[in-house]
Amino acid sequence: MDDRISNDEADPVPEFYIPATTSLAELEPRTLKHGDSFAVFDHYGDVLRSDRSPQGLFHRDTRYLSRLEVLIDGKRPLLLSSTVDDENVLMSVDLTNPDRFDGRQIDLSRDSIHLLRSKFLWMGHSYERFAFRNFDTKAHEVTVEIRFAADFADLFEARGQRRAKRGRSHQPVIGAGRVVLAYDGLDNETRVTTVRFDPEPEFLTGTAARFRIALAPGQRNVVLMAVTCAAQPAHAFSGERYFFRLRQARRAVRAAKRRTASVTTANALLNEALERAQADLAMLMTDTDEGPYPYAGIPWFSTMFGRDAIITAHMMLWADPTVARGVLMALAARQATAEDPLRDAEPGKILHETRGGEMANLREVPFGLYYGGVDSTPLFVMLAGAYFERTLDLPTIRALWPHIEAAVTWIDAYGDRDGDGFVEYGRRTEEGLANQGWKDSHDSIFHADGTLAQAPIALCEVQGYVYAAKRAAARLARAMDMGPRADALDDQAAELAFAFNQAFWCDDIGTYALALDGQKRPCRVRSSNAGHTLFSGIADPHKAAQVVATLMSGDSFSGWGIRTIPQGESRYNPMSYHNGSIWPHDNGLIALGLARYGFKEPVLRLFGGLFDASLYMELRRLPELFCGFSRRTGKGPTLYPVACAPQAWASATLFALLQASLGIAFDPAGGEIRFDNPRLPLFLDAVQLSGVSLGPACADVSFCRHGAQVAVSVLKRTGNLRIITAI
Repeated sequence: MDDRISNDEADPVPEFYIPATTSLAELEPRTLKHGDSFAVFDHYGDVLRSDRSPQGLFHRDTRYLSRLEVLIDGKRPLLLSSTVDDENVLMSVDLTNPDRFDGRQIDLSRDSIHLLRSKFLWMGHSYERFAFRNFDTKAHEVTVEIRFAADFADLFEARGQRRAKRGRSHQPVIGAGRVVLAYDGLDNETRVTTVRFDPEPEFLTGTAARFRIALAPGQRNVVLMAVTCAAQPAHAFSGERYFFRLRQARRAVRAAKRRTASVTTANALLNEALERAQADLAMLMTDTDEGPYPYAGIPWFSTMFGRDAIITAHMMLWADPTVARGVLMALAARQATAEDPLRDAEPGKILHETRGGEMANLREVPFGLYYGGVDSTPLFVMLAGAYFERTLDLPTIRALWPHIEAAVTWIDAYGDRDGDGFVEYGRRTEEGLANQGWKDSHDSIFHADGTLAQAPIALCEVQGYVYAAKRAAARLARAMDMGPRADALDDQAAELAFAFNQAFWCDDIGTYALALDGQKRPCRVRSSNAGHTLFSGIADPHKAAQVVATLMSGDSFSGWGIRTIPQGESRYNPMSYHNGSIWPHDNGLIALGLARYGFKEPVLRLFGGLFDASLYMELRRLPELFCGFSRRTGKGPTLYPVACAPQAWASATLFALLQASLGIAFDPAGGEIRFDNPRLPLFLDAVQLSGVSLGPACADVSFCRHGAQVAVSVLKRTGNLRIITAI
């Protein structure tokens, strides 16, 4: 019998819901990003679907190019291949001409003309090179038409939001080899798309450029195009700059990757997944005034998110601590200082999300600077503590300390809404998010019978984050010789842990309650959230084994990963966003928690499941989430239709799984890198970590599996550094 909740009436569409009118899984789009710009193309390199679609060139949450189509003699060319290179810099598309008829005769056979499209993004520009070559023994002339348009849609419009009113589009301005398209927004900002060509086209309108390409046998010909997203028209474009800009883009990515410890393994397929993950993280990394910051994901979340960036930085901390510093400093600079109900802001609260488009500027959506996340603030303090343990960077901690204190004050003064010692959430206005944990779907927090929990809601994982935040703040206070403050914070953490284990533990389901509702009734629902209590350390060691058994049961573990909600729960749906799907980052945090409590075998099972899942993903790229159907022999995981890929915390998950498996830990005061009970899954015989740093020192370390045991060897060491292995 189907025991899911049945609805006699359709649920209202939640605010800011992303309609699944287009399946990204079906389209498998090609994505590029640099800075505040990203682009989503089809496999041809075109943009043909713009209504309620993520296709296009976006800059600061506005679509500057909503159509791009290339035709050869009036027809779409034939697709040969399409890919994005291993560094995520250059998209390359191989195309050829279709048959061309003169009457009933073919005067140009298909596969005679090769067209290589190569494109990349750099500093608010999209650069593209069209390289034609004639492989026929006869000379040919073809007409190439490049069609373009700019709708200047806000990202939320592209996601499906409807607006009562829009700004004014200008008539196209056509000049020598360029077209200027402009839009005056209701926010009094002008946004300009400049489309430029080299050489100048034979014919140019406000929507198309036409070239006659004459090719002798074996001859090549090149057309270059640049699309600029700005507030002012761009100047003339010289094609000579194409390769110069491409070299700049490649150097920037390689510089970002050099900051990160590299991983090579004896498994070639895992190497591909790791290389793609590292390239995705480098692409999503955005330089801010405060340092590198990982934007959350493409297409819907290519902006600053607090929670996502903190978790990504935490997972990357062992490999690249500079990311954590950049995230901490950027979030500190944007910490709320006053109450603003429209933005769910309160003094000391850490940013949830920021947006820069027209709708955010007009507050048609509340996300210009939005603080409706209950977990970002304690996670911020947790990351500060973890960063200090990794680096011993006391000057940065001193600079952050006022922000850490403000965050702790928010936890006590605003987070705990009723004085019971637990942190709860409830939106301040109807425009805010109804659920404000990482599972922020409108139906993600519920009771065993499926009834939705009513605010204020205290999530189990958030209490763990608060516990860990206070422990972290205590360590930092002690490092700055604030002994009494440190003792008080430690006492508060201990009191919270005791109260949590009393109030949230549900013996009947063998795990912690998903949440407490506004009447302090526990939501007796098994969930992946409980796994985060292992990550934070709030779980009673005597209860941890039951939590692990529940998480790794057949109802919860699908064979690919741990479901957000297991089979048998009232709202379980493997195709839902948060009620039965599998999120790689969720599993990564659980793996870190399992390792913390000494459960290495489940860590290896999670590593194996997610690695196997990556084998079925395009480009070996773990997506934001996938469906939670049970693993079937010979079948890959079922994709979720509107999942973002790449997604920063999904890409960082492999680094978390490596850390959990190898037990990577640091003692900068003692000059030690430690490996606690290192283990490797059966699919992996050997791993080499290169450039693992501790201050100015660094080491290359190899791991070789012999049965269940792992031998650790130091291949190279520079500086004063000890490598410790604890079995």
